[in-house]
Amino acid sequence: MCGIVGIVDAGGVSFPLYYALYALQHRGQESAGISTFEGTTLYTHKAQGLVAEVFNSQTLQDLRGNAGIGHVRYPTTGSKVPENVQPFNFRYRGLDLSIAHNGNLVNTVELREEYERRGQIFCTTTDTEIIGNIIADALRTSKSMEDAVLLCMRRLRGSYATVALLNNTVYAFRDPLGIKPLCIGKLDNGYIVASESVAIDALDGTFVRDVRPGELVRIDESGLTSVQVATANRRAYCIFEYIYFARADSVMDGTLVYDVRRRIGQKLYDARPIEADAVCPVPDSGIAYAAGYAKQSGIPFLEGLMKNRYMGRTFIMPTQQQRERAVRIKLNTVRGNLKDKRVVLIDDSIVRGTTSRRIVNMIRDAGAEEIHLRVGSPPIIAPCYLGVDMPTRTELIASGKEVEAVRRSVGATSLTYIPLEDLVEAIGCGERNLCTGCLTGCYPVEINGEKSCHCVVDYVAGTHQSDLSTFRAGKEET
Repeated sequence: MCGIVGIVDAGGVSFPLYYALYALQHRGQESAGISTFEGTTLYTHKAQGLVAEVFNSQTLQDLRGNAGIGHVRYPTTGSKVPENVQPFNFRYRGLDLSIAHNGNLVNTVELREEYERRGQIFCTTTDTEIIGNIIADALRTSKSMEDAVLLCMRRLRGSYATVALLNNTVYAFRDPLGIKPLCIGKLDNGYIVASESVAIDALDGTFVRDVRPGELVRIDESGLTSVQVATANRRAYCIFEYIYFARADSVMDGTLVYDVRRRIGQKLYDARPIEADAVCPVPDSGIAYAAGYAKQSGIPFLEGLMKNRYMGRTFIMPTQQQRERAVRIKLNTVRGNLKDKRVVLIDDSIVRGTTSRRIVNMIRDAGAEEIHLRVGSPPIIAPCYLGVDMPTRTELIASGKEVEAVRRSVGATSLTYIPLEDLVEAIGCGERNLCTGCLTGCYPVEINGEKSCHCVVDYVAGTHQSDLSTFRAGKEET
């Protein structure tokens, strides 16, 4: 899971890209990078670390130009090494290409082997380099980025929201199922595309709309145009974006995430009403859920846990030992709000269970009489192959276990998950238009050894290479 942004702005883009990436920091804390273009030169600065650690005033001033892209990374494909830090740069016959990607391909191995047989040398272990090579390869025979993106959509299998900088033009495209989020905003002197609308808000921009699944957006000094490259017979928005990953103040595919989580909290109470003295969220992602639960139940909302704001997200830390060590540093109990109380503890999800167990123990040690754990997602029973770090069933506490066994493992007085149908209703777009693979074990793309749903994708340009340029006449101004 990563965060991406692309900006074209007449006033310069390095500082706006920095602020946008800062707003997307929650999507990746391993590394950050920016590429910009001016005249005939592509400028790039990237390194491991948080956005504020990677960039300073001087590095941003050195990133010249009015067009650029940026990336914050949490590794799901490719190891945590410097060469995997994005954006990646390619150069061919006077064209400078820089690319950054959010998502995860499931046919990386096959594509990589194919290109290696053709003599391609890879410098990283990421699937983003595969996307870059497909685009660069297409640009060798056609100077059209539209042709290259169409070829990508034909060849790639998995999730991808991508931004690319080709000389002084920014391109952005989203897979035909729309698995990963991507949206468009208007700035005073240009346009922005970003993983979440909070990046637009950070620049005091105006949210325009989401990038449509299968759409290619082009931004240059003349403005913004778009073309529909592919269409599918369904959507497959990542359900975990609504549950946990996106910021609550983001608007995703027409829906404010905070409202979704508040509705989930209300439905959590309806699923299993209980008498209690306090509703306490696990901050920060549990706050909206708890607000909805408290309103529906009439039980007072109290903060029983306070968060150290200088800590990152424990869920996306790379090792279990790091996640466990971080819990007590990240959270501290408010004993006066917990002692001798029956507490409804609200969390967004239970993945591995270790963090939930430690939090329940902390609240019990603070004197709580009962701890009723309520969870804003159904049991996570299967791995995610499409960009969230849930790699194996053995790591998932709910995989192969009944709810009672999970309750005993985390030590709660009671445990209730939201039913899938209630979660889908709270999101408001229908189960058919969501990727629920981690909750059901049925995925929207073909994955070896897993059950998949049938999806049909149509490509605007037809089926033959000779047709690749014909769809460009379908561009429309936005």
